[in-house]
Amino acid sequence: MSQSEIVTSTSVNGSLPEDAKENQPPKTAKQLEKEAKKLAKLEKFKQKKDKQKDVTSQPKEKSEKKEKKKEIKESAVYTAATRDGEKKDTLCPMPDAYSPRFVEAAWYSWWEKEGFFKPEYGQEDILATNPKGKFVMIIPPPNVTGSLHLGHALTNSIEDAITRWNRMKGRTTLWVPGCDHAGIATQVVVEKKLWKEEKKTRHDIGREKFIEKVWQWRKEKGDTIYEQLRRLGSSLDWDRACFTMDPKLCRAVTEAFVRLHDEGVIYRSNRLVNWSCTLKSAISDIEVDKVELSGRTLLSVPGYEEKVEFGVLVYFAYKVEGSGEEVVVATTRIETMLGDSAVAVHPKDERYKHLHGKFVAHPFCDRKLPIVCDDFVDREYGTGAVKITPTHDHNDYEIGKRHKLQFITIFSEDGRIIGDCGEFIGMKRFDARKAVIEALKSKGLYRETKDNPMVIPICSRSKDVVEPLIKPQWYVRCNEMAAAAMDAVHSGELKIIPEHHTKTWFHWMENIRDWCVSRQLWWGHRIPAYHVTLKDPSLQKGMDDDKNWVSGRTEDEARQKAAKRFNVALTDITLKQDEDVLDTWFSSGLFPFSVFGWPDETKELKAFYPGTLLETGHDILFFWVARMVFFGQKLLKKLPFKEIFLHPMVRDAHGRKMSKSLGNVIDPMDVIHGISLEDLHKQLTNSNLDPREIERAKQGQKQDYPNGIPECGADALRFALCAYVSQGRDINLDILRVQGYRFFCNKLWNATKFALSYLGTDFTPNSKPRNKSASNKGKKELNNVNHLLRIISSCEKDRNFHLTMNDCEIVDSYLTDYSYLQGYTPSKSDLIVFGALNDNGELERFPNMLRWYKHISSFSSEGNKLPATVYGVCSDGPQNSESESCESESPMDLWMRSRLAAAVRSCNEGFEKYDFPQATTACYNVWLYDLCDVYLEYLKPVFQSNDKEAMKSAKNTLYTCLHVGLRLLSPFMPFITEELFQRIPHSGCEAKSICVSQYPDEKECPWRNLEVESEVEFIQKIIHIVRSTRSDYTLPNKVKTEVYIVCSSSDVANLIVKYSSAISTLAYCSKVEVCDNPPLGCAILTVSGQCEVHLMLKGLVDPSREIEKLQKKEESLNQQVTKLHQAMSAEDYEIKVPEEVRKANEEKLSHCEAELQKINHALKLLRTM
Repeated sequence: MSQSEIVTSTSVNGSLPEDAKENQPPKTAKQLEKEAKKLAKLEKFKQKKDKQKDVTSQPKEKSEKKEKKKEIKESAVYTAATRDGEKKDTLCPMPDAYSPRFVEAAWYSWWEKEGFFKPEYGQEDILATNPKGKFVMIIPPPNVTGSLHLGHALTNSIEDAITRWNRMKGRTTLWVPGCDHAGIATQVVVEKKLWKEEKKTRHDIGREKFIEKVWQWRKEKGDTIYEQLRRLGSSLDWDRACFTMDPKLCRAVTEAFVRLHDEGVIYRSNRLVNWSCTLKSAISDIEVDKVELSGRTLLSVPGYEEKVEFGVLVYFAYKVEGSGEEVVVATTRIETMLGDSAVAVHPKDERYKHLHGKFVAHPFCDRKLPIVCDDFVDREYGTGAVKITPTHDHNDYEIGKRHKLQFITIFSEDGRIIGDCGEFIGMKRFDARKAVIEALKSKGLYRETKDNPMVIPICSRSKDVVEPLIKPQWYVRCNEMAAAAMDAVHSGELKIIPEHHTKTWFHWMENIRDWCVSRQLWWGHRIPAYHVTLKDPSLQKGMDDDKNWVSGRTEDEARQKAAKRFNVALTDITLKQDEDVLDTWFSSGLFPFSVFGWPDETKELKAFYPGTLLETGHDILFFWVARMVFFGQKLLKKLPFKEIFLHPMVRDAHGRKMSKSLGNVIDPMDVIHGISLEDLHKQLTNSNLDPREIERAKQGQKQDYPNGIPECGADALRFALCAYVSQGRDINLDILRVQGYRFFCNKLWNATKFALSYLGTDFTPNSKPRNKSASNKGKKELNNVNHLLRIISSCEKDRNFHLTMNDCEIVDSYLTDYSYLQGYTPSKSDLIVFGALNDNGELERFPNMLRWYKHISSFSSEGNKLPATVYGVCSDGPQNSESESCESESPMDLWMRSRLAAAVRSCNEGFEKYDFPQATTACYNVWLYDLCDVYLEYLKPVFQSNDKEAMKSAKNTLYTCLHVGLRLLSPFMPFITEELFQRIPHSGCEAKSICVSQYPDEKECPWRNLEVESEVEFIQKIIHIVRSTRSDYTLPNKVKTEVYIVCSSSDVANLIVKYSSAISTLAYCSKVEVCDNPPLGCAILTVSGQCEVHLMLKGLVDPSREIEKLQKKEESLNQQVTKLHQAMSAEDYEIKVPEEVRKANEEKLSHCEAELQKINHALKLLRTM
């Protein structure tokens, strides 16, 4: 029967015709059931289609519905008319939900205008000694060409957190911003722009006009990256921002070069450099990407239409002169054979001993190549014979020098064949590669080509293959400076964190090579060196070229030096300044002191050099960090900083390097503001990415961000990046985790909003004055507070210290507003200063101080009449004086304070050790798990009660949590903490901003109580087991249960009674009773050997329904256990199955078996009901 016949014999709806039905055997029950299910599915599908038709017939209704949905999701926006620099209006109502756009608006310009980020804030003089110390750090200057990428975001999130923490610790704090001129990168961008707009090269318009174009582009570009740093919340002192091409920094560069050249540290030499044929310039090691190839690979190279072959070893023969023998050599760069000047063999290689001292003939050039012996040759690699091209290979260069070989340059600056190369002259180097192989074949000298794993050096700027070329360049002699840098680390004077980087530091320093600092560019610091030409050429005959160069701060100075060196008249000298510019890293290496005006002995240099810390990525440890150490020690005889903290590199969620071609490069601004997938695609289309790679990148974006990137805000991004920084090598950043911290921000928002509703409008904290960096009464009061702190500190350290008249004036001024030296409550500070005073009549001149003196002297000398708090720690926190007493505090109040104190300790330890995950975890846990999940839930019935004492105590504790908790978080999340800090109640002596308030410490928060924490930990076990069981039986929170607890220990029983209200609230219980004979119908839950919980379920659950549900679950779990046992008992399971799969199977099995035990226990209970 044909296919068409089969179709026609079947009815339209897919069923058989009537005559066929009659001949069919009767259907089984199973078939009928299957058919019924099929019909039901068809009916469901039909209904769905009908519904779709109805919807499409009402398009207006649908669009209205969509619009409504979008409107609900719209984030709140700050709309108040706040001018730049004005304080944000926090009297407006709080939006229902956290909105980054609302929260992060307006604050930064106010912080900046108030001068909070300046070291002068609260200081009379930057040279004045601050007893709390100082903190100085420079930013790793980002390139002027770009905008922020995630590497910058990570760097600035870490550095700003460190800076804000130090500022809040009361230290004189300075974080210096800056921007790097980025010689190569900037020149490339402007050259592309020039060609695109005018179809001209830089050579067409000349050096002077081109430099004008660069400065014009710089002005057009503006300070984009600075604005992005502000958007991120970076608390930099913008008045001190420096650009490496600023006159101040240019002068420092010239000074450094001249000094080092005069000392012989900088010299000129003709040697191999990394050369970019596209840029026509030498490039630094950091601008060379090492691309590993596993074998034959075709790569795109700029300037070539077809891809070029790499990753192969080409074998060819050289004929030995005067014999019929040949020597086969192998090379990965066959075109360089045109510049060969020898063949090298190992002196102990028996295969070639008879050829020592003989020559081979070059097939294309009139050249004899000696066969030389060198220990460098690897007898096992290739044929054991190596072609030597001294001018185009680093290893061959060294061999060439050892054997005094001929140095033959065969490549021009733009990568074309030059010299005595016959038919190949003028060819581009990789075109010559193919031509040489064909020519060898025609002469019968080609032997074979094999795959060869290798590393290709690629210029990171131009993507061209780097060519080693011999060029006269300027070099910095590094061996002595490297030895000094190693000594600094060995002695502990310079500390590198994490410590494992010290091994890399020493390895690099021990194997250091002199640094090539000249670049064949126009944009940058032109080298202040001049070539000398004399009227009498004989005076320069036979002289090293290096001696024909002089350096000078000005051309006149250089001329004077030349006249002195050659002993000639000034008029007999012609000078020509070097066309080259200095490597960008040269000026960056001077940054820690050039920003403060060096070489002048400025006030700023004296105040802020050396710095405290250098923080950056580990990838530029040598290229920037080491060179700052070199220059600091050499030019100023001081290390530029005491510590170096190196953070990891950012990769995508899959561990891949961020790459535009993969579509996984993330702009931090897109994470802050959010972006659709469509707009992400548009960014690729508008980029300079190869059109062939755009589609691949789009697929990468679609896979990683199918719904685009959600709006997360700066706070969430900063917190996420700091939370990721374990002291390893890489960060695999998942945007979903950043979004998770945005949800955390929402939790903070709602918790504070909820807490404020509990505190009410009439709550006023009776705060003590804070040892703060700022005060509402302005800088004068702040200076008085700082002086007062110094007085108290001096009295405490030296019992013989006596107050001067100036000291008395400061104390008297302070006591104009406050009753005691710590505000409105007597403290230990009062006793300390009182002990340093003698009332010899001088106090009559200071009425406020005299009043205070008489009041304190009325207490006994032992101070036993003073409140007990005086003999504790002088707290700078915002607690009410009543809250210092523990009489009215509930156990849960004490627990919450203890957890807060633990977080305070953990955060400070984290910052001190640069262990940022420790600090972020402490903040996260105390807010989310301790405050939101436990304490706020516990407080609900407290505030619904009529117990005024309990409510008062709870309010004090809750306020303390908000005040301390926000300050803990502030270095990581400056925007949301400022917004909430300004909305909570304050006493009259609070700081103007959270960013200049005091960071909480153990002195302020001396509430750690391990006994209470241990008690609550046990109570939480009871709560957890009750809630878990309720969840198993799907009991909603509004359904209250009764709990009967059987204890075999009176201590445990007392503990449960003590925390019964907490258990009742947090475990949703209507009754918590300690008893010996609990009623029937309870689930029995074991907490410990001394405690058993009986949870009443009778009347709350339907036993038969629950049994049926559990039995189905039991059956499913048993099937899973059986399958797992079968898989794990198979032969070769341990060998064939990967370890991670075996581990996952074990975890599944353990989980299933545990679940089965719980089900069996529950079934037994249900059957008794």
